[in-house]
Amino acid sequence: MTGPRVAAQASVPWQLGPRWRRRFDLLLVAGLMLPVLAILLSGADPWWTILASAQILPLLWRRGHPTAVFAAVAVASAAQVLLLDSPIWGQLAFPVAVYSVARFGTGVRAGVALGVGILAAAVATVDWSNAFGLTWSQLVPNFGSISAIVVTSWALGTMGRVREAHIGTLVDRAEQAERIAQREVELAAQDERARIAREMHDVVAHGLSVIVVQADGARYAAVKDADIAVRTLETIGATGREALQEMRRMLGLLRTGDTGVRPQPTLADLPHLVAEARAAGTEVAAELPDPGAVVPEGVGLAAYRIVQEALTNVRKHAGPQAGVRLAVRVGAEVEIEVADDGRGATAVDDGRGHGLVGMRERAAVHGGTVRAGPAPGGGYVVSARIPR
Repeated sequence: MTGPRVAAQASVPWQLGPRWRRRFDLLLVAGLMLPVLAILLSGADPWWTILASAQILPLLWRRGHPTAVFAAVAVASAAQVLLLDSPIWGQLAFPVAVYSVARFGTGVRAGVALGVGILAAAVATVDWSNAFGLTWSQLVPNFGSISAIVVTSWALGTMGRVREAHIGTLVDRAEQAERIAQREVELAAQDERARIAREMHDVVAHGLSVIVVQADGARYAAVKDADIAVRTLETIGATGREALQEMRRMLGLLRTGDTGVRPQPTLADLPHLVAEARAAGTEVAAELPDPGAVVPEGVGLAAYRIVQEALTNVRKHAGPQAGVRLAVRVGAEVEIEVADDGRGATAVDDGRGHGLVGMRERAAVHGGTVRAGPAPGGGYVVSARIPR
């Protein structure tokens, strides 16, 4: 499952890695500090250099501690108002600090930084009015220009923070969708494995049980009547070929582009099961539905497999002289009852069978139920109801 993950990664825009982010901040601070050092060497006021350095150097930590960095830059800017009456190069650090709070901080702290920035713009306008020789009528445009820088920095940072949060939400949703899709694939695979296991169990167990019963009978009959042995061997061969054909059909369904070698059995094939059971020596009294009865294919297959497994269990557990009463009725539901007069509760169970589990699973797929257990007067009963 790589498609959803690749799609999620492709939706994330390119951005600097942690190492290059650190290098970018170092280059930013170094670029802002170069003019400060140049002005220091030219013999400028030492306070100018100290204040500019105090405003610029905190930007090294603007990503990890944006609020603390903004506070440091704001304090240095406030000190500038007290010590100088003109703008300095370090003033460029203030909009960067405002941007950093809006970009890497919270919305509330970004709003506080915006308010402090606008207040600082008003103070700076008044403080620098003498240096620029501004009249009172010129203060408002100057304040508007400084405020515009602060507001733009705040807006750019807020847009970046909101955009990153939105992208993070989209990535989370994509990853969640990938997990859900993966889980659905796993569940589908589990269901398919269970379905194949049921089919394999029904086909193999049924065919082999007939072959074993017939082979045992042929061994004893061969001593007295060779013709019976020949007929029995013919039945064994026919059963083996049919089981092999069923296996080929199932394996064909698993191959790409192959639909198998024969259709799925339905209620119309129940007489074949009865004939097969009688040929194996089991007395079967059968009440089967009208050949024209129409049920959904899935329901017909489930009913066929339940009858098949029930007859297989009779041959395996009920004893050699057990008789069977089979009834299949089609109405609002498909009703199935397979009752034998064999050993019932005294039959030995090796605990390794999956027949009853498979029958219940088949019925449950269509909203039906299966009940199985010893009969009160002896024997064993399997009954199922499957809605049409």
